[in-house]
Amino acid sequence: MGCCNKRCALITGAVIGAVLALLGGILIPVGNILIEETVLQEALIAPGSPAYDNWLSPGGAVYRQFWFFDVQNAREVEEEGAAPLVAEKGPYTYLTRYSSKANITFNPNNTVSYLLPLGAVFEPSLSVGPEEDVITSLNLAVAGAYSKIPIGLHPLLETMIKSSNSSLFQLRSVNELLWGYKDPMLKATVGLFVPYNGTFDGHYTVFTGEGDISKVGMIDMWRGSRSLPFWGDKYCNMINGTDGSNFAPFVDATKPIFFFSSDICRSVSANFEYSTELKKIPVYRFGLLPSTLASPVDNPDNRCYCRDPKTTKNCTIAGVLDISSCQDGQPVYISLPHFLHGTPSLHQAIKGLNPIEEHHKTYLDVEPITGITLGFAKRIQVNMMYGPSNVITVLKKIKENIIFPVVWMNETAELGDESASLLKEELVERIQMLDVIQKVLLGSGLAVFAFCLVLYAAIGCDHNKSETV
Repeated sequence: MGCCNKRCALITGAVIGAVLALLGGILIPVGNILIEETVLQEALIAPGSPAYDNWLSPGGAVYRQFWFFDVQNAREVEEEGAAPLVAEKGPYTYLTRYSSKANITFNPNNTVSYLLPLGAVFEPSLSVGPEEDVITSLNLAVAGAYSKIPIGLHPLLETMIKSSNSSLFQLRSVNELLWGYKDPMLKATVGLFVPYNGTFDGHYTVFTGEGDISKVGMIDMWRGSRSLPFWGDKYCNMINGTDGSNFAPFVDATKPIFFFSSDICRSVSANFEYSTELKKIPVYRFGLLPSTLASPVDNPDNRCYCRDPKTTKNCTIAGVLDISSCQDGQPVYISLPHFLHGTPSLHQAIKGLNPIEEHHKTYLDVEPITGITLGFAKRIQVNMMYGPSNVITVLKKIKENIIFPVVWMNETAELGDESASLLKEELVERIQMLDVIQKVLLGSGLAVFAFCLVLYAAIGCDHNKSETV
């Protein structure tokens, strides 16, 4: 009778273990479905959704750090044709994108339109010196005029340079170079980011995700158009992806993500590099490939980005993008800092450059379940070009066209502590808890089931032996 009771208890235990394991197994797909449905609802760009607050305004401070290339041998360059020697000076840091999106309008076709306010507030505590620090930099007016004026008008430019006592290089403060100064030669305001404060980026129209969550955040129109007017080619004029602040939920690490950057006037893609954590939240790190700014020789898709064969050595130079067509004709060339991934001739023409992948690449840290970008570093270098002239005195010793680095910037942001805590509480910890419950139920159920079966078999064996005796 006692043996029967033991067997019954073990059978009951095995059944309970099987039920627990079954519950754990059922909870996995059911839990995943619940998580998916919740995320799909919360990822919509709609007032009241968790994603809306993150989309509306930055979850953490967005900074722009500037490093200037201070020319150490300006006299030797002009008088002897020496290669420029530069020393990096920075960072000079500004708080940017501190305002929420403006003029928000929800449209009937599941899109929302907005403007992105631009502004910069100097942060002395995060800078190497005050805005009044002086840099020996390329003369923006002289270099700009040289690139725009045909050779036949070089005598006119020579007269303008001499009459204004201008030169190839100039002494200017950080504030002047960035935000503008009255140039004596052009009699106009000149600066790398003029105008900036009080202006807007956009007008953007993006999909809210309603009806098709895979399109959430994707740009439908920029400045009222579904394509760009800059490149004279359908492919290069495409506006692909989002603005980089968010992507569709459940990010697939095997596929690239696409985003549009108005700073470089084109869309780019980024590929998965590795998994990491940001404030204890798992993220996927995506980075730009070297092929993004490769020459058309190595990446034929970039052929339509080559605007001037003369300055790019018949489109064979890698690492530089001529964006003059989207800068009102101003001859500006964009690259990665220190010409990272650029053609060796770019580095050989300028002494003092030291490209380092870790410090100079662009990346985004994306939370893979929600698709929200929790951190990023957008690194861009602004360059201008000057070259030889038989007429212009300050250029007579120059031997070839030089793409000169003026400044590089790192626009960076990271999820704030309050937003990180909220995301962990609302998403990460709940998912982790559900995962633990699933594993505990499945594991303990299987363990109890197996234990009871083993004991049941052992008791059965002992009982058979006793009957035999």
